[in-house]
Amino acid sequence: MSYIQEVIEQTELKNPGQPQFMQTVKEVLTSLKPAVEQNEAKLRKNVILERMVEPDRQIIFRVPWVDDKGVYHVNRGYRIQFNNAIGPYKGGLRFQKDVNLDTMKFLAFEQTFKNSLTSLPMGGGKGGSDFDPTGKSDDEIMRFCQSFMSELYRHIGPNMDVPAGDMGVGGREIGYLFGWYKKIVGDYENGVLTGKGLSYGGSLIRPEATGFGATYFLEEVLKHQGEHLEGKTFALSGFGNVAWGASKKISELGGKVITLSGPDGYIYDPDGVSGEKVDYLLEMRASNRNRVQDYADKYGVKFVTGKKPWGNVKADVYMPCARQNEILLEDAEAMVKLGVPILNEVSNMPTTNEAIAYLQSHGVLVAPSKAVNAGGVATSGLEMSQNSERLAWSATEVDSKLKGIMAGIHNQICGALDAYGLDYNLVAGANLAGFKKVADAMLAQGLY
Repeated sequence: MSYIQEVIEQTELKNPGQPQFMQTVKEVLTSLKPAVEQNEAKLRKNVILERMVEPDRQIIFRVPWVDDKGVYHVNRGYRIQFNNAIGPYKGGLRFQKDVNLDTMKFLAFEQTFKNSLTSLPMGGGKGGSDFDPTGKSDDEIMRFCQSFMSELYRHIGPNMDVPAGDMGVGGREIGYLFGWYKKIVGDYENGVLTGKGLSYGGSLIRPEATGFGATYFLEEVLKHQGEHLEGKTFALSGFGNVAWGASKKISELGGKVITLSGPDGYIYDPDGVSGEKVDYLLEMRASNRNRVQDYADKYGVKFVTGKKPWGNVKADVYMPCARQNEILLEDAEAMVKLGVPILNEVSNMPTTNEAIAYLQSHGVLVAPSKAVNAGGVATSGLEMSQNSERLAWSATEVDSKLKGIMAGIHNQICGALDAYGLDYNLVAGANLAGFKKVADAMLAQGLY
């Protein structure tokens, strides 16, 4: 049995009932075969793979809070500090009703490789709660955030662990979390959270960063293929910050976004999501209604209930911007039948392993999320730099740095593929490039 297969089987035994975590472990480790075969003795001796799939610590805590009617509630909070070999733990907080340990672990594991690709000194972590902010009042959300931070503050800090926002955690929630952290610790540790408001240490471009970065990465992919973004059509899922940022940048660069989606279904806009339509996405998110049908009602476009656009709408590029595992094998089969040539994964692990394998075997170019959506954490890293140096870069400066980071990620992937004599397989290249930096740091620091 190979070293990789041994570690996969050991990890599966230790993590029963965690399919999402095991899916990403299998996907990552399997693609590391060229690197492991070249360095197997050293990796085995130092148990690098075994340590890499085991979180440094898993923190679980209760979060009691009171709603506006005086009713008491208890939710569960998480922070998974996966690997800090190259820097403080870094990764978002997610407030969604289906958040669980499995979700947090797979996201934190992915974050380790994603952060490595940015070339910024950030380790991997993730956290959140099974609290659903949909329909909650501002006061309820504030009280929940304060209770959540009353436990989380013990485990974070500018040089220890720096959370950010994620699904269900935007500028409002980050503000409440930061305010309570300040009160508890009695110090203005500006670098303890990223995604902050501009008035208290936030960075320009941060809300748009994941969508902008995904578009910049795609530009590099298309350039490598001898193509251009201008004139291409895009099917997106979601309508939150990520889809908003992607729609904004795609429109600026001459592309056309023709779909968005929500929990209720998807819209098809053949004229494209641009101009005031892009701005309206912010209003939709702020409404807390979580309905994409509002877009269809306002602009008189087609709305399809209870479905995603995958396999139902022909486009030059598919860009899932919503959540994990939204593209299944049957969706991949429908994509191939439609002739969709590129899948640019923006959300975390939106495609199952089986679907990715099917797409790649049928000639679809898959750009993996750990590379594509690194723009968000990269800009969080830039916010950390600004905080530590008491700087405030202009939007143009931040945007330029972000574009350079995304181009650098693509270059790292190509370099890793060249080093192992592999074809243009972005999934394998991203894992190989991310792995090298983390493994080298772990080897240099000894057994810890």
